[in-house]
Amino acid sequence: MRCTIFGGGGFIGSAIVERLLAAGHAVRVFERPRVQPYREFAAAEAVQWQTGDLMSTHDVEAAVDGADAVIHLVCTTLPKSSNEDPSFDVRSNLLPTLGLLDAMVRRGVGRIVFISSGGTVYGPAQYLPIDELHPTRPQVSYGIVKLAIEHYLHLYRLQHGLRGVVLRVANPYGERQRPDTAQGAVGVFLHRALRGETIEVWGDGSIARDYLYVGDVADAFARALTYDGPAEVFNIGSGHALRLDELLAAIAEVLGQALPVRHMPARAIDVPANALAIELARRELGWAPTVALRDGLQRTLTWLRAQPERL
Repeated sequence: MRCTIFGGGGFIGSAIVERLLAAGHAVRVFERPRVQPYREFAAAEAVQWQTGDLMSTHDVEAAVDGADAVIHLVCTTLPKSSNEDPSFDVRSNLLPTLGLLDAMVRRGVGRIVFISSGGTVYGPAQYLPIDELHPTRPQVSYGIVKLAIEHYLHLYRLQHGLRGVVLRVANPYGERQRPDTAQGAVGVFLHRALRGETIEVWGDGSIARDYLYVGDVADAFARALTYDGPAEVFNIGSGHALRLDELLAAIAEVLGQALPVRHMPARAIDVPANALAIELARRELGWAPTVALRDGLQRTLTWLRAQPERL
């Protein structure tokens, strides 16, 4: 397939690019201006690198022209800060996504896979693990906008026959995760530990999250790209909730050293626990995570140590 990946140069996007290339797909990466390729691609690799503005109709139409499918990963906000300016969240994420969908309709691109947030769209868990039928009561603008895009994808399916698949991804970690942008606890904790810095933890360490290696995330996207079944929304996670203090213990074990930790006041935006039920993805996509936490942490650590400029 010919696939355009919006945000294909980032942490998750680069893993998806590698997975799709390995499967023989042709990839066009759409990134912001001045974002350089994360590695050199060989002449034989079917990769195009295109930069532009997601709010530009011209740029977006050029990006989707000739594509069989789109993967949409771009987001300008973070859960912890999105409530500070909800109108910016809507202007920079929801409205450009609607423009992207309109461009796809005009160009005859009939398939899109969208990354949603398994950690925010549900809100406080009424039961664990959370399945796709769990009520959605997000407590941050980030989750509200993700959920709104999900509903618009369903609308465009009804109106235009656009096949949208939503992946509600848990807490990914792995190679090329950027600790400086607070993309996730694993990246931040490992980065601080390697620098000998104190690790700051919000609350008493009992907050529990569902952590998933980025290679498993990429595999889910590759499977969703060719999915033709009836389901529209899938949870993508490990299926298990891991407390922050358990995560710290696992990192200390991989590093072979104790970690200096300072506990900070708990944050109101943090739900106590989150874990995603993945039976639907297992049944419909034939997907399940394959990389255990310890192995994933070791791979991430090995990559970080090979990037001295990041430490």
